[in-house]
Amino acid sequence: MILLTVLFLCIFSTNSASVKGHTTGPRINNDKLYKFTYSTEVLIDRVKGLPEDSAGYRISSGVDVNLVWRNPNNDDDQLIKIMIKDVKIENVNERPAAKNIFKGKHSENIIGKEYLSALQRPIVLQWTRGKVKNFYSYKNEPAVVQNLKRGLASLFQIQLHSGAAREVDVSGKCNVTYHARESQVTKIKALGTCEIEKTGFTSHNELLDVSTKVTSATIYVLEDSFIKSVRAEENHVLSLNFRQTTNAKIVSKQKLELKSTEAGPGVIAGKQVASVIKTLDPNYIALPLVAEPVKTECKNCPSISEHWQAIRKQLEPENLSKAEATRSFLSFIQNLREATKEEILQILRSERNAVLPQLVDAVTSAQTPASLEAMLEFLDFKNGSSSVLQERFLYACGFASHPNELLLKSLINRLQGQIGNSEIRETVTIIVGALIKKLCDKGGCKLPAVVRAKKLILGGLDRAKKEDDVKMYLLAMKNALLPEGIPLLLKYAESGEGPISNIAVTALQRYGISFITSEVKETMNRIYHQNYKIYEKTLRTTAAAIIFSSNPSYMEVKNLLLSIGELPLEMNKYMLSLVQDILHFEMPASKMIRKVLKDMVVHNYDRFSKTGSSSAYSGYVTRGPDASSTYSLDILYSGSGILRSSNMNIFLFNKNAHLHASQVVIEAQGLEAIIAASADEGEENLESFAGMSAILFDVQLRPVTFFQGYGDLMSKMISATGDSMNVVKGLILLTDYSQVIQLQSGLKASAEFQGGLAIDISGGMEFSLWYRESKTSVKNRGALVVAGNIVVDSFFVKAGMETSFETEATLNFISTVQFSEYPFLVCMQMDNIESPFRQYVTKYESLPSGKRYTSRKGKVRLLAGSEYPLHQENSNMCRKVFSTQSDSSDSWF
Repeated sequence: MILLTVLFLCIFSTNSASVKGHTTGPRINNDKLYKFTYSTEVLIDRVKGLPEDSAGYRISSGVDVNLVWRNPNNDDDQLIKIMIKDVKIENVNERPAAKNIFKGKHSENIIGKEYLSALQRPIVLQWTRGKVKNFYSYKNEPAVVQNLKRGLASLFQIQLHSGAAREVDVSGKCNVTYHARESQVTKIKALGTCEIEKTGFTSHNELLDVSTKVTSATIYVLEDSFIKSVRAEENHVLSLNFRQTTNAKIVSKQKLELKSTEAGPGVIAGKQVASVIKTLDPNYIALPLVAEPVKTECKNCPSISEHWQAIRKQLEPENLSKAEATRSFLSFIQNLREATKEEILQILRSERNAVLPQLVDAVTSAQTPASLEAMLEFLDFKNGSSSVLQERFLYACGFASHPNELLLKSLINRLQGQIGNSEIRETVTIIVGALIKKLCDKGGCKLPAVVRAKKLILGGLDRAKKEDDVKMYLLAMKNALLPEGIPLLLKYAESGEGPISNIAVTALQRYGISFITSEVKETMNRIYHQNYKIYEKTLRTTAAAIIFSSNPSYMEVKNLLLSIGELPLEMNKYMLSLVQDILHFEMPASKMIRKVLKDMVVHNYDRFSKTGSSSAYSGYVTRGPDASSTYSLDILYSGSGILRSSNMNIFLFNKNAHLHASQVVIEAQGLEAIIAASADEGEENLESFAGMSAILFDVQLRPVTFFQGYGDLMSKMISATGDSMNVVKGLILLTDYSQVIQLQSGLKASAEFQGGLAIDISGGMEFSLWYRESKTSVKNRGALVVAGNIVVDSFFVKAGMETSFETEATLNFISTVQFSEYPFLVCMQMDNIESPFRQYVTKYESLPSGKRYTSRKGKVRLLAGSEYPLHQENSNMCRKVFSTQSDSSDSWF
């Protein structure tokens, strides 16, 4: 209500530049005692919650104010004494006795004798022209009490003329704007500008982070040169960026009203403030008006080992797809952040193998110096047999929500030391690249560890001789996305062989459009059009995708379209499908494509009627006001009908940020000899190979190999069980937001939002010579939990709200190919199964005695399963495939 009033007042404030009759500051009369009533209250709720349903409390009291001293040379320089008395703690909203935790409780029972005594000891302000020049109080009082006094003292920070100022109060040093009119002054404080010691952290990716909106307004009414009343209100709104209905609101109000004036003590004579203060009470000391930090201790909280024993069953491997596992993971991280290195090591060393990987996920995700030291001491990188735990640690480092220089430095030191497993060395290098990117995104590109890491990767790539080393550094570059690394990527893209060129080009594909210079586009054009040498289809199609996504020129698009019809059969079909997808999905290049298609030489039936089974298709997973999600499926086959490349992507985005949530690429090559078929141009000498590569939440993971070489292929086919191979499995901390909010009443609010994901991505490739059929599958299973916790804790009373939602989901992608005839039959399926969605809101108020009021509400619903639509041609093909399978199952053998 105050904020609406403020808007009205601001409109008319230009009519008067100062309070009527005042050109300096407010003054307090000699020998008078001003008796005020004072209250400060805090309310916590959801943004659209009703005030009567909010959690919170009110601290009310009487306040006596009198003049102690006036500067004989300056009437506007005054010392005023302020004393709080008759303190009461109560509900903001009326509640039945059974729900009122303050019922029958005296203030001394709630606050405690020591705190109440300290709160009622007077403070003294040096008040000069309405500005609090000095704040005098007693040493060693509890910080929460001193801050409450600072909150009251800050209400006396005022100026009587309109204008902007930089002002210090309990909130810090802030920009304020005053609007003076008649006997009223309105102060607008820009809370976002306040300089105060801040603790906490935010999530790396804006899409996964929390946004805040803050407002603060104070209205003063003056009478006879002094304050008659003050009303202040501030609002803090916190919303999860990708789901803004998960939110919280903190409302803090202060009210000071003059009730009466009576005869009071006389003033102290003197010329110097210091001597007057000493005369008044030698125990007074000058303290900053800015709030001091308050240390909180968790009372009756379980120890770290007790907590682990309570949740370890939920983190067994078979339970990882359940929301309970993610919830336990998040709660344990909170406890780990308070634990010592020794406590963490004790749990790590006492745990057995089954849940140890999940424990490693949690300890690493805590991201404290103690947890990092414990992990580095626990893991023996010289031992090549414990690679599972080492890899889980490294991936958790790569997914770190707020990595720091210490983490990167630790991994560099490990990389330059002895590592017993070559795959772990590769993973360390790849994750170092991911940390470079995250630290650079936060402005840390010039940190010594980042500079050292960049030299290590760029120098390593430049000097690498072995193919495996080149691939390792290229994968690190694919994560780091260093602008200075683009020339090296272009070199390997154009002159490298097979997998090396492929990694280099896919790394370039991840750069923002501003980095795709004319030099990059010229190289991509040479690769696609094979100006100097023959390239694999997978490389050429990726080069085409880069050109299309980088503001292509008219001639670039025209040349790409003219090539259709001159390419290998399946590449013809893929390129045609890619163009149609760009037009269908209205991608940026669609305008230029439509312009080129007006040329009938380009747009003719022969060119656009090519047959085949390869395809490219994009669609929406979800579309919402806060965030949307898209998927894309690219399938490229060889001319003999064997899968060459399968690429599935999921992107999340809103108007300010985007996130490459996942990419699973299955690649196969050199398999034509198995079915006595001919390889496509440029692929005649490729070694038999199949493998999987994944990107998860913008982090490229170490690729997985299904088989390599003809002998390994035969061995795997003979012993094949049809089981999928795990690509990544574990617990990931996605959203990690923690801030302490200083309220202008002197109270502090803590706001924490955490989002975790238990994930299991697996993929497989089955191949049957007997049935002349191949099948690739990718299965994504996950359980997502996001929880927000807002607390205002004054030590003697606590109010808070917990808001959360959770879901368990499975997304499947299956591609079936029957190559008994040409054109071969291909069916792609992408679906998610029915999944639960649960959301809860809990509000509470509690006293240290254990008395508590709790309100809990929840909603549970089922999200219907669905099969995501692909192009109509795919639907027709799937009918034929399933019809053929049905016929063969009923036939005699």
